[in-house]
Amino acid sequence: MTTSGGGHASPRLLLTLAAVAVGFAATDTYVVVLALPDMMGSVGVPIDQLQRAAPIISGFLLGYVAMLPLIGRIADLRGRVPVLVMALVLFAVGSFVTTLAYDMPSMVTGRFLQGVGGGGLVPATLALVADLYPPERRGIPLGVVSAVQELGAVLGPLLGAVVLAVADWRAIFAINLAVGLVLAVSVRRLGIGSRTAPLRLDVPGLLLALVCLVATTAVLARPRALLADLTWGALFVPFAGDGRWLTPVGAVAIGSGLLLVVWCLLVSRPLLDLRGWGRHLLDADLVGAVLLGVALGGVILAFATADPKVEVFSPSGRWYLLVAALAAIGLFLHLRRTSRPLVPRGALRRTPAWGALLISFFVGAALIAALIDIPLFARTTVYPDSQLLAALVLVRFLVALPVGAVAGGYLIRWWAPGVVTAVGMLLAAGGFLLMTRWDLTSLAEPTANVALLVGGLGFGLALAPVNAALLAYTDDAVHGVASAFVVVARMVGMLVGISALTTIGLRRYYAEQREIPPVQEVCDGGSRCEEFSTMLRLAGIAQEHAVFWGAAACAVVAALLALVLFRSVGPSRVIPRNLLTGGG
Repeated sequence: MTTSGGGHASPRLLLTLAAVAVGFAATDTYVVVLALPDMMGSVGVPIDQLQRAAPIISGFLLGYVAMLPLIGRIADLRGRVPVLVMALVLFAVGSFVTTLAYDMPSMVTGRFLQGVGGGGLVPATLALVADLYPPERRGIPLGVVSAVQELGAVLGPLLGAVVLAVADWRAIFAINLAVGLVLAVSVRRLGIGSRTAPLRLDVPGLLLALVCLVATTAVLARPRALLADLTWGALFVPFAGDGRWLTPVGAVAIGSGLLLVVWCLLVSRPLLDLRGWGRHLLDADLVGAVLLGVALGGVILAFATADPKVEVFSPSGRWYLLVAALAAIGLFLHLRRTSRPLVPRGALRRTPAWGALLISFFVGAALIAALIDIPLFARTTVYPDSQLLAALVLVRFLVALPVGAVAGGYLIRWWAPGVVTAVGMLLAAGGFLLMTRWDLTSLAEPTANVALLVGGLGFGLALAPVNAALLAYTDDAVHGVASAFVVVARMVGMLVGISALTTIGLRRYYAEQREIPPVQEVCDGGSRCEEFSTMLRLAGIAQEHAVFWGAAACAVVAALLALVLFRSVGPSRVIPRNLLTGGG
């Protein structure tokens, strides 16, 4: 069912590579922060129409979250190493498509594939920790994996800034392509001793794949030298209309791709084991996964396509939620009838297991306030004209997260996970309470770092204990799908949290705004105009304070839930073995 640690030549090196892959994929989540304007220009979206670029972000989120449970379940059925390799390959393919993207659909497709691959690395890696380490030794490895994942939030914008200083945005994704393929090959070679079959030489399959790759590159890149050539240029003339794929070279790309699929389905030793993956897709409950993916996708699109500064939902948000509700009903009916559900019956029956999902939801609801509203506060106050400097304020918060994650993994060897989680979330709540005292100039003062560092450290402390409790109180055969759901719970918590907290903040803002006299009564072209501007900024500060109060409340709820739902979970070095294998 899973890949055991004993079969690997170097379990620690394998886990190190998997953790690096998780961190690199997490970096890609944030790398578009600085590259987004250039990416918009490359696909014909004006810089003043930022809302049209929302699919570039939501496409990645959709792939990251919606496919997680299915990938986690496949990791339980096929093994951790094959899923890690396939996730890295998907991430590399997505990077390739994004690098050569020429319009919005191609760019969103690439970002979606990157999200699927990047998201699939997380549950497989967390489950790999459980395979390689006994419960009493999982704390620090889980902390390291969580730390590396959170480190991506710090390195992403920095990597983007460095690359953009010497090249254009496409170089970022070209680097992703190279690193993804190198990591895939490295993980594959280290996993040879596991259930992964040895590499097979399929010459016809390799040739078809090469033809498909070259033709696809030509379709996406459209090299000017070939377009200008009288002979080669004919390959790029559409049969009809103006679509790039309706050309001779497009037909070669599509045809060779279809032939590759047919070849892999028919031969006994194919380049890609499509029949094996197909069987595992069906065994993993593909129908249930699609219904869950549609439900999660509706929630993601409803919130992620909205502007958090002015609205809760996007204009189409209610329709997205309606589709999500219908899919959720369909999923409920399907799970009652199927004999092989996506989540095996009883997989999350123990209180610490389902409790970890609930706690992760509230952790996410609180965390999103820091990720979104700290930069917004900075833009409202000390850095109104610099998105970069406002983002660097958040970096002070994010640098403490990996430190807390490793510390949390170490502390659960001696303290109960519920206590460590509660302490961490209370520290996070304390950080938010300090933020409610910020004014127009606070972020320019060194004392602001106390709130940022305390909050980041608190959130970091809570990551490893939640994952450790989940893995300790679920069976080995469902570690992949269980780890996927704890990530999904946090992401859904972030989306719902930003919606609820935005609603609270906007109500406070409008209440403050009603107390401000009309602009024509205040602004006379002199100093009174500056006074009016200050009034609006103070209303914005009141809005952010309301959000911070709400986030502090979410953090306190997470702390209380951890104390109650994890009360039966002792320190990892003394967790009773009977609870890990069937009791409790």
